[in-house]
Amino acid sequence: MSSAQPITGLKPGQVPKHAFLCGDPARIDRITADWEGTTEACNVREYRVVTGTWGGIPMAAASTGIGAPSTAVLVEELVKLGVHTFVRIGNSGGLAPDLELGDLVVTTGAVRDDGTSRSYVLPEYPAVADHELVGALLGAAQERGARCRAGITWSLDAFYMRNAVLTADGGMGSMSVGDYWTADHPNRIADLRAARVQNCEMESGVLLTLAGLFGVRAGCICVVSDRTPWPGPSEIDLDRNMGQCIEIALDAMLQVA
Repeated sequence: MSSAQPITGLKPGQVPKHAFLCGDPARIDRITADWEGTTEACNVREYRVVTGTWGGIPMAAASTGIGAPSTAVLVEELVKLGVHTFVRIGNSGGLAPDLELGDLVVTTGAVRDDGTSRSYVLPEYPAVADHELVGALLGAAQERGARCRAGITWSLDAFYMRNAVLTADGGMGSMSVGDYWTADHPNRIADLRAARVQNCEMESGVLLTLAGLFGVRAGCICVVSDRTPWPGPSEIDLDRNMGQCIEIALDAMLQVA
């Protein structure tokens, strides 16, 4: 029987114990730009994995694709291959009214509004970031003078259904086909804001849940690339401040490694 993982094809010994995760395969090159001895270990479907050395420590950078199901597949296979520390570098929507585009949010815990993590464990099980990684990320952000805060992240499944656009009258409208909506949707966003949830994205909930279940450590740092509800296309910037976000994640990983 082959020892290769069934989806990525990765084999024992190919992946170091410390790994960065991002959604977009194109971001891998930015994360590993200054690494030594980089090697592409995997490029299958949405999964691209590059290994190398940073600050004398063997590391990997891996893309998860969008959302919880694909993230869970990759995390499962990487943990089985010995990875024990994960840092997610991502984009997110800002929920807190005072967040600006380009601000950074370090997730302390996630609202698990996804189906995949519920397939693993009851919904009351918490999705909590590793405290050492949270401290390292915040410390690195402070040293670099970044606008960064720690807080709760809303981790969701349906990108278009769970987000909203700003309407002409200042209310919230649907982003889905045919303006499809449910009656409770604007209330859900308002309730999460009232609960001081900082940002929303699609992978932290399942990552932190699986880290807890599998006995590994994980943390997340995300750029605020848009705000919910979206004022319009001009208020979406997936690349603003991503460079600093990557630098902070690299600094933090070196500290804990």
